Amino acid sequence: MPRSQRNDNFIDKTFTIIADILLRIIPMAPGEKEAFTYYRDGMSAQSEGEYAEALQNYYEAMRLETDPYDRSYILYNIGLVHTSNGEHTKALEYYFQALERNPSLPQALNNTALICHYRGEQAIRQGDPETAEAWFDQAAEYWEQAIALAPGNYIEAQNWLKITGRFGE
Repeated sequence: MPRSQRNDNFIDKTFTIIADILLRIIPMAPGEKEAFTYYRDGMSAQSEGEYAEALQNYYEAMRLETDPYDRSYILYNIGLVHTSNGEHTKALEYYFQALERNPSLPQALNNTALICHYRGEQAIRQGDPETAEAWFDQAAEYWEQAIALAPGNYIEAQNWLKITGRFGE
């Protein structure tokens, strides 16, 4: 049974109902509707920690979706799955692909910065402060871009930038 027909909780049920209504009333090509269905099922699987199923749905949505803006969100979600699995290099690849299609995606910039910051912390633990600083500088660049796009978001990142003297460099 497709995930879209398995409504296990209130939020999933509500999202599915709204999505189904939108699919009926918004004029879309059949391929676009099918792509959205796979995307929706991927989001549902991802929210339940079913990452392999989520990826299958996202890849199928990517195969069908032609709009670059919509593809950016699919790519972003694929990046999220890889981040959740600790596959940071793969996650970065997908975040960068998402940003190529939609440079105004602050979530992808933020998550890229988080991975860079994490790698900086790893470098500190490994006794490599120069590499750590390079990673932190990279994180700062991505956070500044994310903050410019969504000024009210990422308060912790703004504080980190200010504390470390990287804000506005």
